Amino acid sequence: MKVAIAGAGAVGRSIARELLANAHEVTLFERNSGHIDPDAVPQASWVLADACELSNLEQAALQTYDVMVAATGDDKANLVVSLLAKTEFAVNRVVARVNDPRNEWLFGEDWGVDVAVSTPRILASLVEEAVSVGDLVRLMTFRQGQANLVELTLPANTPFAGKPVRKLALPRDAALVTILRGGRVIVPQSDDPLEGGDELIFIAPAEAEAALHDALQLS
Repeated sequence: MKVAIAGAGAVGRSIARELLANAHEVTLFERNSGHIDPDAVPQASWVLADACELSNLEQAALQTYDVMVAATGDDKANLVVSLLAKTEFAVNRVVARVNDPRNEWLFGEDWGVDVAVSTPRILASLVEEAVSVGDLVRLMTFRQGQANLVELTLPANTPFAGKPVRKLALPRDAALVTILRGGRVIVPQSDDPLEGGDELIFIAPAEAEAALHDALQLS
């Protein structure tokens, strides 16, 4: 993919390195000349420009990119970048960083955001995940809550131990996407057996979360 990243701070650079390691083409936009350091991510293209300015994005031909990542430390800037990318350049996928959890409600379709990533929320979720068995933990929200990435850890005495995945009577629009078991990441097939201690990762709308919890007999 061809990916544009607004903000070349520690977060933007880390994202760029990961994407480059997976053979994607990356361009970093940074308005602060002091943050321009091509040696830090030598395989990326660097642009000294404010990604909130329409003319700069036009000059970079943003319409030719597959993904825009708004990764600055300023939520207002990330919203502007997201809106421009989606409405002016029809970028297929816009991912935005949320710095202040109080602003999460803004990061949705109205501002052109496909996926909002809130670092404080993810960290809190990981803390909850470490201490919670049988509780639903929301890891990430897509399209302002239209769908969520959620995790449920099966207790050791789960009634589903030894039963195949197909025996899960999941609510409508909920899908099991991954089973984490020890050091393994399992893409579930209908005949794969479940075990106590499995971490189950689902995509589900918010209104289905309670039914999902009940379907796994965790109440």
